[in-house]
Amino acid sequence: MRRSAAVLRVAVVSLVVLGLALPPLAAALRPLRERVASAGAAASSGSWADEHAFYKRDDNDMSPYSWNITGTYKGSWSFAGATNGSSRFLEFVTSKGDSVLELLSTPTKISGVHYVQGTITFHDVIDKSHDRGVAQIRLEGVYIWPFRQLRMVANSGADGEPLQEEDYFLSNPYHLLRIFSSQVFQDSSEEKNRRKNSLTHDMEKHCNIEIAAKVVRVSSNQNGEHEKYRLEGLMESPSVDDDGECFSSILLNSTSLNVEAYYNKAVNYTLMVTFISFLQVLLLIRQMEHSNTQSGAAKVSIIMIGQQAIMDAYLCLLHLTAGILVESLFNAFATAAFFKFVVFSIFEMRYLLAIWKASRPLNSGEGWEIMRRELSVLYSRFYGILLGGILLMYELHNFLRPLLFLMYSFWIPQIVMNVIRDTRKPLHPQYILGMTATRVAIALYIFGCPSNFMRIEPDKKWCIAVTTFMSIQAAVLLLQHYLGSRCFIPRQILPEKYCYHRKVEDSTNQPIDCVICMTTIDLSQRTSEYMVAPCEHIFHSGCLQRWMDIKMECPTCRRSLPPA
Repeated sequence: MRRSAAVLRVAVVSLVVLGLALPPLAAALRPLRERVASAGAAASSGSWADEHAFYKRDDNDMSPYSWNITGTYKGSWSFAGATNGSSRFLEFVTSKGDSVLELLSTPTKISGVHYVQGTITFHDVIDKSHDRGVAQIRLEGVYIWPFRQLRMVANSGADGEPLQEEDYFLSNPYHLLRIFSSQVFQDSSEEKNRRKNSLTHDMEKHCNIEIAAKVVRVSSNQNGEHEKYRLEGLMESPSVDDDGECFSSILLNSTSLNVEAYYNKAVNYTLMVTFISFLQVLLLIRQMEHSNTQSGAAKVSIIMIGQQAIMDAYLCLLHLTAGILVESLFNAFATAAFFKFVVFSIFEMRYLLAIWKASRPLNSGEGWEIMRRELSVLYSRFYGILLGGILLMYELHNFLRPLLFLMYSFWIPQIVMNVIRDTRKPLHPQYILGMTATRVAIALYIFGCPSNFMRIEPDKKWCIAVTTFMSIQAAVLLLQHYLGSRCFIPRQILPEKYCYHRKVEDSTNQPIDCVICMTTIDLSQRTSEYMVAPCEHIFHSGCLQRWMDIKMECPTCRRSLPPA
């Protein structure tokens, strides 16, 4: 509270000076403008050259909405002079870069004066002690809205007082989703906190950071809400011990972001995820109808379905966490998480159970205790892998994108199973194409969209790589569907395959009936008209193929049949 009281006293003195002697105020600011002009910052002349801009009131703009400059300002920074660099603690990689300014403006008892807290984040900066690419400094000051003036100094919170700006950050979806995405896809929270605290502490001990800026309203709607502001100013850092400046003067130019537009962008993303989940439900139903028999379900790889179920479970947890973190977006993210929960917990887990039962036909008729024991093993393995994957990604968060690339190899187990068992058409083509497109859509949005709501830098190479990888897998599955499961395998290395269409010598001249259709089989016809099982039982080709789509057992003796 001592700091806030001191700032308010400064504001009172400022108001007295503004009210009694406006020309001396302009004279006091003139050296600041002259330093900028002498440094060659011609671009700033339009912002600081007009002396009346510092004390001219906008009599037509008395709306209380114009008092509040709370929000996120995104723009650029650049050195004001020819001598660029830092003598203490900060090493600037380039002479300009991107910056993000978060401000929280609180009205005071003095009319027209707001107490402002916030942080400024510089990109393209390296901290020598921690070798990071981002520098963040806490600020506080006053905003005198009739004169559009903002004055701020560095604040590290050394007095142990909680900063009011943190309450704003904990309710701002733009800031919260940035923290969420950075923790999930980029740096860990421990590294960010350690970097922020150490940097601010060092700067506070050895440097006086001062920001003088002018805030101009750019546009607003007819109701006066959701106004857009432009902030232009100068940041200086004279040293505490008179050893010169901590770093060269920096020009700031930022524009406030429309949080509602950002909010709508996040809502549109959740609508996209919900629509994708709905399509995946339809595709799963289509595939389950395609393999609704025991033989058809046994052809599907349980690893392939389990891997997709784990991916949907992760997406469900991520969206639910984002909804809990950002209270204003809870309904949107909770809806997306619910649909993902429906996909993996109802449809994919049910399909997983059907495949597991089809692969164990002998156990289906056994007692309930044995079935329950094996079911518990199945579910334990699934949720164990799910939890282990979360721990693995936490430990290897720096290699998250290679891990995601590995997760998108879920078609490979099915391809390998088709080659080993020589299965016929285990997956429906619509399921292959639809799942490939819907699975890659979310990844392309997060890592490929330049204006994604998570503000993650696009990675075109990774997006091209994962799209090509998924397309190759889908193309191989389609080739196996239409040309055979082993169409791309050289015949020289293929294992010997049982031939159902072999010649049968009929020495008894007695008619042989097909036990499936109960009609006579003419053995004098071509061998493609009938099929001979390994147990020497003979059937019509069409009859046995349809039977094998249901059961891979001989209709006569119940002996297991090899793939046709």
